[in-house]
Amino acid sequence: MSKKLHLISLGCTKNLVDSEVMLGCLSSYENTQDVSEADVVIVNTCGFIEAAKQESIQTLLHALESKKNGAILVASGCLSERYAKELKQEIPEIDIITGVGDYDKIDAMIQRRKKGEEICQSRKGVFLADENNKRVISGSNIHAYIKLSEGCNQKCSFCAIPSFKGKLHSRTLESTLKEVQNLVKRGFRDFSFIAQDSSSYMRDLGVKNGLVELIKRIDALVENGLELRSARILYLYPSTTSKKLIQAICDSKVFVNYFDMPLQHISKNVLKIMGRSGEFRDLLDRMRMASNSFVRTSFIIGHPGESEQDFIELCEFIKEFSFDRMNLFAFSKEEGTKSATMEQIPQKIINARLKEMDAIFTKQYKADLRALVGREIVAIIEGKSQESEYFYSARDVRFAPSIDGEILINDTELNEELKAGYYRVKITEVVGENVIGCVIGYA
Repeated sequence: MSKKLHLISLGCTKNLVDSEVMLGCLSSYENTQDVSEADVVIVNTCGFIEAAKQESIQTLLHALESKKNGAILVASGCLSERYAKELKQEIPEIDIITGVGDYDKIDAMIQRRKKGEEICQSRKGVFLADENNKRVISGSNIHAYIKLSEGCNQKCSFCAIPSFKGKLHSRTLESTLKEVQNLVKRGFRDFSFIAQDSSSYMRDLGVKNGLVELIKRIDALVENGLELRSARILYLYPSTTSKKLIQAICDSKVFVNYFDMPLQHISKNVLKIMGRSGEFRDLLDRMRMASNSFVRTSFIIGHPGESEQDFIELCEFIKEFSFDRMNLFAFSKEEGTKSATMEQIPQKIINARLKEMDAIFTKQYKADLRALVGREIVAIIEGKSQESEYFYSARDVRFAPSIDGEILINDTELNEELKAGYYRVKITEVVGENVIGCVIGYA
């Protein structure tokens, strides 16, 4: 009888890459969606903000209640790194508690646990996947994430990540390129490059323009026959993003004009309190002017020191600039951060501001969706949609998976069954927030 594994990956896509490494280490296990069938249950936790911590804890408790007798429950990831002792005290039934340094050792830890050893550990340092780690890519047959680095050299007042993931640690350019080539050989054609601060890639190795070099090298590989179709970069940081980098993305035939730069605020007063750069308007304008550009950001609402005037300034900017996508977060007080020691804004005020901001962006977003009707785009079809078996799931080639939206395909002008790949799609209608399209040809 085969051994079965149930893995839940919470939080960001960087966490997902680590989960895929664990799946690779445990490839002898059969994956199951039913937690009660599994011999090993892994929850790869997130500990970024309070809401993520609560989700991780609730997921662990649910797994504990649902797993069968004798199954091994593993808590890994950021929450486990930050609160290993607390987890062991509060939920002693967890069999293995491991942080952010041992993803590639998960198979050995399970074997040790089976022999009766208690495991509550983290290897010194942070694990960073490279081309030598076997990964089981999840969720797609055409798209894969590539993690560029771990840790962060920025000193944002609200962020606890550097306290447990440490300083910036980049993999080499050659390592990154080898992993891309290996995944292309496996059939993957679309890539998202990710890091906590992608625009600082290789600065710790003495290379100022690491992302520019990456873009140029990938373009050269494609020109020489590498079957890679599209790529994008997530999580640019304002102070380390250069005009040269933006231009390199615009000039690339492989990287789409996708610009994901979490700004966190607009007011220079709030940005100074946050410990972040406020000099990014010229960068945003250059991104917006790029051909067929897609600009995504995130904002924190209610950070200590955010006045009513600061919030009004933010709202006015949002109305003026019109981002394609936006994440809004209520400020989360994280222990060990500078922001946690400041005078806090009442939650009632934060909630009201968040609601107002959300209304502004929702109005823009719905108008942008309506404007899509009649447009022809290049889209990637992943397979059948979870919305209905009668729809295929597609996304604009510029979109990052999961976060930027889905295009439902309900018709095609081709005389054969659709499969994962690149197509020309005409947007035919928008129903609520559902975008519906028809395939009109191959791309």
